[in-house]
Amino acid sequence: MRIGELMAESGVKFGTSGARGRVVDMTDRVCYAYALGFVQYLLGRGGLRLGDDVGIAGDFRASSERIMVACARAIEAAGCKPRHFGRIPTPALAAYGISEAMATMMVTGSHIPDDRNGIKFNLPSGEILKDDEECIRAEDVQLPATLFGADGAFIDAADQQTAAALPPAERAAYDAYVARFVDFFPAECLAGMRIGLYEHSSVAREAFSAVLAGLGAEVERLGFSDAFIPVDTEAIRAEDVALARDWAAQGRFHALVSTDGDGDRPLVGDEHGEWLRGDIAGILCARALGAAAVVTPVSSNTALERSGWFDAVVRTRIGSPYVIAAMQALSARGVAPVVGYEANGGFLIDTDILRDGKRLSALPTRDAVIVAVAILEAANRAGKPVSRLAGDLPMRFTDSDRIKAFPTELSTARLAEFDSGDVAADRRGLETVFGAAFGRVAKVDRTDGLRITFESGEIAHLRPSGNAPELRAYTEAGSAERAREMNLICMEILNGWRG
Repeated sequence: MRIGELMAESGVKFGTSGARGRVVDMTDRVCYAYALGFVQYLLGRGGLRLGDDVGIAGDFRASSERIMVACARAIEAAGCKPRHFGRIPTPALAAYGISEAMATMMVTGSHIPDDRNGIKFNLPSGEILKDDEECIRAEDVQLPATLFGADGAFIDAADQQTAAALPPAERAAYDAYVARFVDFFPAECLAGMRIGLYEHSSVAREAFSAVLAGLGAEVERLGFSDAFIPVDTEAIRAEDVALARDWAAQGRFHALVSTDGDGDRPLVGDEHGEWLRGDIAGILCARALGAAAVVTPVSSNTALERSGWFDAVVRTRIGSPYVIAAMQALSARGVAPVVGYEANGGFLIDTDILRDGKRLSALPTRDAVIVAVAILEAANRAGKPVSRLAGDLPMRFTDSDRIKAFPTELSTARLAEFDSGDVAADRRGLETVFGAAFGRVAKVDRTDGLRITFESGEIAHLRPSGNAPELRAYTEAGSAERAREMNLICMEILNGWRG
């Protein structure tokens, strides 16, 4: 069966850098097929040889270990050797894979709820890109009838312990990830700082604590959870806003830090318990690392260009594969250092960073820990509270939210109503819907979804999520209050689109 046919049959489709779907749809058969298709693709193009290692890790979702087992069995069926690195952050697995020239698979649904999961695929050189996705879709995989039951589960699953199909977990990738930061940043650079680490169910919590302590910070671990919590750094839950403010109100912390479920998106909170927007954190991290060029999706805050801090800025569609492709194009022209980030705060490095005789190797996949450490080190070095680091940036503020359970097909259809090919008619249509609240339309950008710039300079950006049936709205204005007000208005309008 071709992977593309399986996608249509199961509803488990490619999202960002891998497959995503409902846990009930991600049966052993479906996960085995996806993993087998990935390995076959690499074997066919010479990215793997028979007998080579393929790394596996996962997050703390209830379904992750079962899916990791399916991946391991597929790797063995393809003639390669699975290596199990345990429950570690996505960037830790990717970084180790790159250092060992080893393909890897990370079982995670990132920030989305526990009833969904996914498999992120990494080439020996880093994340798969859109061209790789197309090739994987075309792979024809053999799914023996004797292997799976009618429900898609392994027939022999009931006769063995699930973990028995995974080799023993290795620490090498975890240890290398912690050393990546401790070895690059100055010794004791966080000395004197007391940091609150919001652990929840993040698979990065152990590594994050080790890195902060290794750089001299005093770390207090907060909010541990055995049950999975879908922390979204782009649409922060009200509960997480309240927790941060309550912790900060005690007056004990210089900053708060956290990540999403798989450790590739950061949360950095200031001494008042206010979480920084991911795209502001990205700008601050890029500056702290001395970047020459920055790539970010079209949805990120325009303070990036207005700051004048960087020699080049490139905007892309939303999604790390697009950011990576644009970074690679800049690097090919000899530009360095080249970094990228997304509105969710996930930070990517395409060229090595050199500082004080030390080297931070390129990691062209989203990472959370680098953002927090770079910002904390910059604040400590400057003797400034985190709340004042963004003070030199132009006053541009963003907000975002999402409508859950909004079918992608409906989102696409609604946005297409404003893309008739008649520019004047489309602007009139947008002003009919949004004009009373936001004024006349100055520009429309369809790089990804529908990004509307109004004559006031305010921005409303609407797009379907690439990972879940959600309709997202991003807004930008001259004050945080206005950006939030705009987002609430957008939510009210979009909720009316359900029909």
